Amino acid sequence: MAPTPADTSRLPISLCVIAQNEADRIVACLASADFCDDVVVVDGGSLDATVALAEAAGARVIHRPFDGFRTQKDFAVAAARNDWVLCLDADEWVDPSLRAAILARFAKGTGDTAAFRIVRRNRFLGKVMKHGNAGSDRVVRLFDRRTAGWHGAREIHESVVVKGRTDAIDGWLDHDPYRSLSAMLAKQERYAHLMAEEAFAKRKRTGLAQIVLSPAFRFLKGYVFRGGFLDGWRGLIYALLRVEYVRRKYVKQYLLQKGFKP
Repeated sequence: MAPTPADTSRLPISLCVIAQNEADRIVACLASADFCDDVVVVDGGSLDATVALAEAAGARVIHRPFDGFRTQKDFAVAAARNDWVLCLDADEWVDPSLRAAILARFAKGTGDTAAFRIVRRNRFLGKVMKHGNAGSDRVVRLFDRRTAGWHGAREIHESVVVKGRTDAIDGWLDHDPYRSLSAMLAKQERYAHLMAEEAFAKRKRTGLAQIVLSPAFRFLKGYVFRGGFLDGWRGLIYALLRVEYVRRKYVKQYLLQKGFKP
C-alpha cells in the first residue's frame, strides 16, 4: 500500500519521462504532473533546450543515448526514487480530472492494486479524435514498479507488464503526438523502419499478399467498422495516412527478407 503523504498536493510518485528534442512540449508535460514529488527525465541526446527547460522545472535529467523506447523507459523507472511511478511521453499531459482522481485515490491508499489503467485522449490536427483507430485508448502508465514494469519484448509500441491487479482510474491522459502533417509522416517512416527491423530480427515473414491486404484491412477496420468517418475530414486523412504506414512497414520487412536495405 502506498503511504499517505502529509501534503496531499505532492505524492510519493516518481514522474518518469523520456525525451529528445522536446523543448516545445516538455514544460507542459512536467507541469501537468507537478503533484509528483520526484521527476526523472531521461534525455536521449537533445540538441535543443529540452534539458535546460526540464532542469529549470525541477527534474533530474539523466543523459542516456537512445537505444529503444522500452529500454529507455525501463531505465527511467529504475532511476526513480519512489516505487510508484507515472510514466509519460513528452507529447502527453495529465488532464485536471486525472490529477484529481490520482490525488483522491492515493489519499485513501492503493490497497492491493499494482497498476492503474488510464484512458488516453488522442488529438490529431488540433482536435480530439473520438472514433476509428485514432480514438481514445487505454494505457497502463501509473504502476508500482515492484509488481509491474516495461518488461515486454517489444522496443516499439511497448506496453507495461503487470503481475497483479490493474484497476481503472477516472480522468484523461491527453496525447498530441504530431506537431504537423510533415512531423506525422516523418514519425511514421521512423516507426515503419523500426517495426520492420524488429519483425525481421524475430524471423517473422511477410509476403506480397500481406503488403496488399493488410493496409486495406486497416482502412476498413479503422474508418468503417470503428467509425473513423464520424471524425469528418480528419478521420479520412488519418485513416489514409495509417494505411500508408502499414504498407511501408511490410514493404520494408519484405525488402529485408530479400537482402535489400529498405
